[in-house]
Amino acid sequence: MLRRVLWLPVRDRQLKFLNQRFLATEAHHETSLIRNMALVAHIDSGKTTLTESILHKSAYLAAPGSVDTGSTTTDFLPAERERGITIQSASIPVKWDKWTFNLIDTPGHADFGMEVESASRVVDGAVVLIDSVEGVEAQTKGVWRQLDRYGVPTRLMFLNKLDRPGASFRSSLVSLLTHRLHPNPVALVLPVASFRTEDYMRAEPGIQGLVDLVKWEIWKWMEDGHSTIQSLPRTVEELETGGILPANHPMIPHLVAARATLLENLSMYSDELMEHLLALPPGPSSYLDVEMSAIIPHLRKATLSNDILPVLCGSAMKSIGTELVMNYVGELLASPMDVRLDAESANGPLRLLAWKVSWDKRKGWMTFVRVYSGTLKRQSSVFNVTSGQKEKISKVLLLYAAEAQEVESLPYGSVGVILGLKFTRTGDTLVDARHSSNSSQTSLRGVVPPPAVMSASVIPKSHSDLDPVQEALHALSRTDPSVRVDMQEGQLLVHGLGALHLEIVEGRLRDEWDVNFELGSRRVSYRESMGPGLSSNVNNWTTEVAGKPVTIKILMTMEPLADDEQGDPVWDGNLVLGPSGKPLLSPDAFRDQLDPMANIARGLSSSLSNSPHTSLPLSHIKIHVTEYNLPRDIPTSILAGASSSILRTRIQEAGMGPVLEPFIKLKISLHEDTMGKVVKDLTENGGEVLDLASDTPAMDGDEVVAYSTDGLYIPPEELSPSSAASTSYKFSNDVPRLKRTIHAVAPLSRMLDYSTRLRALSGGHGLFDMLNAGFRQVSEARRLEILREIGRA
Repeated sequence: MLRRVLWLPVRDRQLKFLNQRFLATEAHHETSLIRNMALVAHIDSGKTTLTESILHKSAYLAAPGSVDTGSTTTDFLPAERERGITIQSASIPVKWDKWTFNLIDTPGHADFGMEVESASRVVDGAVVLIDSVEGVEAQTKGVWRQLDRYGVPTRLMFLNKLDRPGASFRSSLVSLLTHRLHPNPVALVLPVASFRTEDYMRAEPGIQGLVDLVKWEIWKWMEDGHSTIQSLPRTVEELETGGILPANHPMIPHLVAARATLLENLSMYSDELMEHLLALPPGPSSYLDVEMSAIIPHLRKATLSNDILPVLCGSAMKSIGTELVMNYVGELLASPMDVRLDAESANGPLRLLAWKVSWDKRKGWMTFVRVYSGTLKRQSSVFNVTSGQKEKISKVLLLYAAEAQEVESLPYGSVGVILGLKFTRTGDTLVDARHSSNSSQTSLRGVVPPPAVMSASVIPKSHSDLDPVQEALHALSRTDPSVRVDMQEGQLLVHGLGALHLEIVEGRLRDEWDVNFELGSRRVSYRESMGPGLSSNVNNWTTEVAGKPVTIKILMTMEPLADDEQGDPVWDGNLVLGPSGKPLLSPDAFRDQLDPMANIARGLSSSLSNSPHTSLPLSHIKIHVTEYNLPRDIPTSILAGASSSILRTRIQEAGMGPVLEPFIKLKISLHEDTMGKVVKDLTENGGEVLDLASDTPAMDGDEVVAYSTDGLYIPPEELSPSSAASTSYKFSNDVPRLKRTIHAVAPLSRMLDYSTRLRALSGGHGLFDMLNAGFRQVSEARRLEILREIGRA
């Protein structure tokens, strides 16, 4: 007997707040309800679209903007709207239910990886998006590693774009295991492609609803974007005959199994939940009676301890699943209270980290900070622990992308913007100026910029333009630490993370700083390693101080980096050890800039930045400073010159070393009939084909074993009907498989025009993704080519 079902509409916040933006106009003081979170993903996975949907559902926007039309809130730079991509991270405080979210939308393109680095440093949780057609992609793993590097403790996966043809919930879930992102992804929701059984039979693409396995309810979205919620029956019999879904709907047999697997998986990390489940009466309906209130605490605990990876899904474009994402972000992601250190508290001394610096023509220098201890108030003074400078704060702001709201203070755990700081850079630690002499004040962990892989000369149009251009470059490198500027043989060079990065740098110099210059041809940034010769044990350096000769002694060893040793990104791939045998901090990371080791590090950094043989930066060298001797009454700053001279002499005596060239990982999607031409082009340009499969982790260059599916709920492919149809076509005799994917590595220098080449080779149908693969030693013939290119042959 069918029952009549009453669908209850979700409370429409927009009707209530149509003329009132529902946003956090004051910094929230309930720290346990703050969620500092970022949206991260591969390019074109829907981060900005999800951000717009969140702002729309929270009633900050009356209607969501579109990336295609350039009307989004967080992509407000002219270059972002023109290109339809995110270039810089943007932060917006959003009020949702009882929580305050400091939401950071980040770029997906590898050329703007610095923005993800800085955001990863200050967030306590992240929502990682995946395109459900593509699954885990190259930059998905890149941003995952960035989150690992900065210890972001809690994450949610959002399988986006389930409305697209070929989208697969199952394949996306399996790709998390295949690429080893997490051994225990747990589906909290299941997608309903259609409420009409015949749509599954016709393999119609789409998503019309979601089943929340935790709250045991079903969401249904109408064509106008409104949604309704219905609680699911608590018995198997009612579920099959209740009328919520047609009796023959393909999802019905899987709902009970999905919830049972979720609860049993979760009980493995909670004795209390295990006992609760064991006390239930036997029968398939018993797990359906477990209330959400009995599940959420254990789900949150398992998420905080990284025992599970919660998985949600939907379509950001259609705002399907947005409310569930925000609900579970609030319920599961860490608050500042969950990750605080012993010395951090709301009532402790002020401590901030500057995680981003930007320039605004009207507001001046804007410093994005997170409060790690105490409360920040406007018109207060702070001491920069990293640089040793004292600065005055003029205003404290909450920033809504391009719009600012002035506030009186930022409490513990909050993210905001301060105006008035003239010298602070990304990664600097700020404390209360009144307690700056406290010896317990140490620097917070900073932000490490990725190594530059490409450069171009900057040519001022006239002599009078030289100073403005240099000042603009200095200012730009302050806003974007991944931009490096130096002078080589009288030529001004700007170094970046890729061709697109340099294009954006050129545009920002013209638009934001109004300087007159020409940008020379792009050139790959090569590196040199240690030479084969034996260097003498030069350990002394003699100079004059106040007219008297002074000899400085610094004992150090120098050798090439072994194959099993990892270079330090702070030292551009070199490994520099101090007397204790531990990695040496970068010069700017020392709290006390007069520390002898800080000055030794500065000298080593200077010599490593420019080879005496080729003027290239040096990389893949292991240096161990074991001892130093500084005469009494001699300033420690003299150690910088001593260490620089000693290291440079020893590098010179070792002779010219191997030249290293930046390589990239490529994932190329194309029609099968053009694959031969593309592979031939790759090999002719120094590339190496790793794999021709359509979905493999081999793009990392190493064979890996996928995580097991044991104990996990992996839904059948037929729950994603359009994907099930496309899978069957792949093995059909009637419809040939047209698409192939090539995984390869290739030298970046041969791929600068690859977009044009691939378009010609593939008849306009080829697509490719590019990811940094580090530096590799080149052959002797290639070394001579590079030396001729840089004028050193």
